[in-house]
Amino acid sequence: MQIKETTNEGLKRAYALTIPASEIEAAVTAEIKKIAPQVRMPGFRPGKVPANLVRKMHGEALHAQVFNDTIKDAVDSLMRDKELRPAMQPQVELGEGYEEGKDAELSVSLEILPEVEAPDTSGIKLERLTVAVSDDEVEESLKTLAGQQKSWKDAAKTKKAADGDQLIIDFVGKLDGVEFEGGTAENIPLVIGSGQFIPGFEEQLVGAKTGDAKTISVTFPADYQAENLAGKEATFDVTVQKVQVESETKIDEDFAKSLGLESLEQLRGLLKGQVEQELNGLTRTAMKRQLLDQLAAGHDFAVPPTMVDAEFEQIWQQLQQEAAQEADPKAAMKEIESEKDDYRQIAERRVRLGLLLSEIGQANGVQVTQQEMSMLVQQAAQQYRPEDRERFMELVQTNEMAAAQLRAPLYEDKVVDFLFDKAEITDREVTREELQAAIEAEADSSAKPAAKKKAPVKKPAAKKAPAKKADAEAEAKPAAKKAPAKKAPAKKPAAKAEAKPAAAKAPAKKAPAKKPAAKKAPAKK
Repeated sequence: MQIKETTNEGLKRAYALTIPASEIEAAVTAEIKKIAPQVRMPGFRPGKVPANLVRKMHGEALHAQVFNDTIKDAVDSLMRDKELRPAMQPQVELGEGYEEGKDAELSVSLEILPEVEAPDTSGIKLERLTVAVSDDEVEESLKTLAGQQKSWKDAAKTKKAADGDQLIIDFVGKLDGVEFEGGTAENIPLVIGSGQFIPGFEEQLVGAKTGDAKTISVTFPADYQAENLAGKEATFDVTVQKVQVESETKIDEDFAKSLGLESLEQLRGLLKGQVEQELNGLTRTAMKRQLLDQLAAGHDFAVPPTMVDAEFEQIWQQLQQEAAQEADPKAAMKEIESEKDDYRQIAERRVRLGLLLSEIGQANGVQVTQQEMSMLVQQAAQQYRPEDRERFMELVQTNEMAAAQLRAPLYEDKVVDFLFDKAEITDREVTREELQAAIEAEADSSAKPAAKKKAPVKKPAAKKAPAKKADAEAEAKPAAKKAPAKKAPAKKPAAKAEAKPAAAKAPAKKAPAKKPAAKKAPAKK
């Protein structure tokens, strides 16, 4: 194979490769010889089919397979021989007019990672802002939890059902006057306005009282899961056993026991632990931002534009999704459009920090063990439907970029912990409000270009995630494809900004079903 360098500018490299026809032919001949013993053909004993007949039968397909493998091997050989570290997947193009039997002319273009000297990790000074958990905060969490646990009490028999009320009903479903399988149930709870049953069902029960018997007519959705009911008109004979109204949950020993705990004191202890965990997360975020700001301030080297583009695209997609959810989407889009250059600078900062953290980790032997990686894969697989988990795990095992993206957050945390251990840390106790204000100030400072006097975005904290997220991907390989949205944790600090690089595209997750527990016919698909 002949190699000729055609571009060497900054981080850009390009090469012209020539793979001789004889080399490709030799590889095809070797492949034919390899598969010949497995070929079966009438008139020949197993394994005795002549090579020329194997070539005649399978030559075209074999040439295509071998040719692709030869190109891959040639590019891999180029990376090794020239000691190239590609920032992203190299672009490979086959010259026009290639035909079987001719030399293959390839052009390979790529951006390489810059040579980054591992920064001096001595002399790092950080302030750890801590918050003590108060009894008032625990009680507030207890009240919030109680508010989330709906309880119901029977209403007066004269009470007419309204939106938000819960009915206990029996029903019998019929098609053309004949009961259908799965259309009958007793003592089913239904909250009017919840959208739990098929369209039109709940609305016709508004005004019903305890003891009422009603016949209602509905049409099943065209995409209903039971094919025999999809798009069909049906009637339901409904008996209202009870009308119930929501009642305030009393915080007492019985409430704690209803949650599977032994006492109210045990519940308070668990809630205190959750609040402590949340505050510890905020403390880590603030200290991590200080660390990254110090690293960013001391380094300003060129980064591969393709990596910046990929990171910016990830930020931009998130911003567009948030803008679409605003009360005035057009105005929100106009605002972020005016700050597009600011977000590109944020993307560049993240990539640069990613390269720095990666270099620090490699220089100091920081690694993600095979056991840790296996646990990551298992945890990530649980977010998908059972039938899709195997596909996801296969993707991670066969796709180097997918594996790197899954590994990146843990690798970054391990490098950050290494730097925390090396740093000189002083503690200062503050209030929650002071801690959150410090995080906001650090976020605005790191996200704001030096020449500007204002932060890129003027939005509530929860809407500023891209601007605030100064954390970088330690593997320094942003995703080429946007991952499906993941389910958010039940309790997450509003201002938390730990970086979570997106995984490569994986099987779609199962959407939560809106069905009553009994899974009866009137439930939505």
